[in-house]
Amino acid sequence: MDIKIKQQTRFDARLSKEQKLLFEKAAYLGGYRSLTDFVVLTVQEKAKEIIKAKEQIIASEKDGQIFFDAVTKSSKPSKILQDALKDYNTFISNSK
Repeated sequence: MDIKIKQQTRFDARLSKEQKLLFEKAAYLGGYRSLTDFVVLTVQEKAKEIIKAKEQIIASEKDGQIFFDAVTKSSKPSKILQDALKDYNTFISNSK
């Protein structure tokens, strides 16, 4: 039997009375069991959104760099690419 033990830690935050009332109201209206559940689940969801967005930006920047390098760092086309160009040019000239 494989038992997983979750380690827990504590997080404390100081809130104004207005913030606490606002959060409690949102938790109640949202159907959360407690203010803690509301805060933890809401912050967890937002954290995942932020991480996903940043990781997409990083991946996008990497893809951009790969594309830029491919365009700017010229290398001789492969035999397959040269043959494909010849086939394309033949096709175009026969289509006219």
